[in-house]
Amino acid sequence: MEHAPARLLTLALLLCLAPLVQARQPVAPVRDAVEALLRTQTAGLRGEVSIETGRIDANNQLPACQHLEAFLPAGARAWGAVTVGVRCSAPAQWSLYVPSRVRVVADYLVVAKALSARQTLGPENIARERGDVAALPGDVLTDAVQAVGHPARYAVAVGQPLRAGMLILPPVVRQRDQVRVVTTGAGFSVSNEGKALNNAAAGQVVKVRLGSGRVISGVARPDGVVEVGR
Repeated sequence: MEHAPARLLTLALLLCLAPLVQARQPVAPVRDAVEALLRTQTAGLRGEVSIETGRIDANNQLPACQHLEAFLPAGARAWGAVTVGVRCSAPAQWSLYVPSRVRVVADYLVVAKALSARQTLGPENIARERGDVAALPGDVLTDAVQAVGHPARYAVAVGQPLRAGMLILPPVVRQRDQVRVVTTGAGFSVSNEGKALNNAAAGQVVKVRLGSGRVISGVARPDGVVEVGR
């Protein structure tokens, strides 16, 4: 039969360990922070957006956090396979990274009839397919207006997703143009001005020198605005 002192010692150890077990960071708030960030980042995308977060260790040794903040690593885009960071600022400082996947199901253009180099695209050269555009190159075209009437840069086989880089498109931004730069992030958007350092068609990368002298890279939009994701 267990002696009273032994029982008291066991009880004392359990009472000491209980706060440690309860202090582990619950999984649900971490997952909620990741999903909230990704939904904010993808709010402007066309199509059906679905978000899948990877495994978060329920037996983590992280102190429970009162203030969680999700963020994207520098240069990461908020769709396709993405790793989202979550940091804690109180009561203890820590961070972890959650592998996630964002799918965006939408219509996009494919080559319906093979193209030869310099051939001007007509309606008969393109068709629509529906799928996860987040798994495709970032310059895949989604509107026939973006393609019809423009020559192919090189020969393209049937069935290929049609990308802006496959076509010779007129620039929407020209070198030395003064352009507006929009930087977007989780729940914010900041505008700036700068000078374009190269020509770029819609969907292509353009470098811009800001008034501070800093050079940044962004994607030219059809309206000539340069968009930079954070």
